[in-house]
Amino acid sequence: MQSKAATVEAYLAELPPDRRAAIQTVREVILKNLDKDYEEGMQYGMIGYFVPHRIFPQGYHCDPSKPLNFAALASQKNGMSLYMMCEYTSCNDQPDSWLRREWAKTGKKMDMGKSCIRFKKVEDLPLDLIGEAIRRVPVQAYLKQYRAAMALNEERKAAAATSKSKPAKAARAASPAKAAKAPKASAAAKRLKKSAKKAPSKRK
Repeated sequence: MQSKAATVEAYLAELPPDRRAAIQTVREVILKNLDKDYEEGMQYGMIGYFVPHRIFPQGYHCDPSKPLNFAALASQKNGMSLYMMCEYTSCNDQPDSWLRREWAKTGKKMDMGKSCIRFKKVEDLPLDLIGEAIRRVPVQAYLKQYRAAMALNEERKAAAATSKSKPAKAARAASPAKAAKAPKASAAAKRLKKSAKKAPSKRK
């Protein structure tokens, strides 16, 4: 169930002690390495880290009334999650991403989707690496990355629309033309045909 807490402090207060301690530990790592232009607050029922409207007025493209989210931290039903949106917008969910390569070197098991790192206890996380991942993406670098991702998305949409229209055009071009209407008989031909009908037939 999504938290209704209005502040980070209220969110932490409603967690069980073990979850609160784990979330607070990861939160401290994030805050220690976070670019000063990001802000912390509640977003989507989680502790969020985002680019405020004063820096990026356009906001999040899916809902411009909300600031552009950068990371998030949450306690959920089956565990805890750290969301790294910079991994999603840079397409770093690929096997050769910086975070995945560096994580593999730590010897810890990684449980990650496109941007969500799932963990059961704080010991599952290489905290120094998490700090470095946050630190290496300041606000301006993230905005550049985000704009590039949006532009690429628009290019893909345009390409998809073009590829859909090509088969339809090809089908229309390949369809047989309507049969041409037979030319109308000339007036002289019509008179000849009419007189032939009126002419008496010869008896044998």
